Amino acid sequence: MRSIWKGAISFGLVSIPIKLYAATESKDVHFHYLHKADGSRIEYRKVCAEEEREVANDELVRGYEYAKGQYVTVEEDDVERIPLASGHAIEITEFVDLPKVDPIYFEKTYYLEPQEGAGKPYSLLKRAMAQANKIALAKIVLRDKEHLALVRCVGDVLALETLFYPDEIRDSSQLEGIQADVAVSDKEMAMAVNLIEALAGEFEPEKYKDNYREALLEVINQKIQGTPLEETPQAKPSTRVMDLMEALRASVEMAKGAPEERSKVA
Repeated sequence: MRSIWKGAISFGLVSIPIKLYAATESKDVHFHYLHKADGSRIEYRKVCAEEEREVANDELVRGYEYAKGQYVTVEEDDVERIPLASGHAIEITEFVDLPKVDPIYFEKTYYLEPQEGAGKPYSLLKRAMAQANKIALAKIVLRDKEHLALVRCVGDVLALETLFYPDEIRDSSQLEGIQADVAVSDKEMAMAVNLIEALAGEFEPEKYKDNYREALLEVINQKIQGTPLEETPQAKPSTRVMDLMEALRASVEMAKGAPEERSKVA
């Protein structure tokens, strides 16, 4: 892997030089747009709206639109002058319990690797956090933004999770279809709990795979080879109003059955 950032973890007067690596990668199937008439690739060019000509990357500057059609340019030197203590460090501010951080705040995960000579303080921090059962809240500047982040133990390494700030989380009260006073009977509640317990298990991510991606790649391979595509019936969700108790009862029975039946419920 190639590191994308170098800096240091700092807490108190301790500084641990580290390298930052992306911990995840997208496996999405990517498409290009083609001209339907002749199959040629569609290109996206950077064109000046005023001069109606294509411009090179070295002619570009960043602009912030502060009013309709009004921009102020921001140069790299302007960004470098921002007086942030976290500019070149992962600055730990406090240690908290992981369950206290709602997953809605999680944005992206990175691995942290100690630089040469930093193995001991890195291991010490990792082991101390594991023994105390704590995670570290921190700040880091990445890609022109100061991120709120947390540092936690993942197996034998420290990982950094960038977090959304509270003002970046949308207010769920704006949802109009949520009703807080819906009447639910004791029998319906008990049956729903039974269904949850029947489907309970351990989190084993290796059990899961992207079936849609595999099917899409199979379609692509068939088209490459000129093989006729097989017609497969598409499952459609029922639009009829269900009998809730009957649906719960049937779901519990199915969940208690064979593993393949359980998968239909899940």
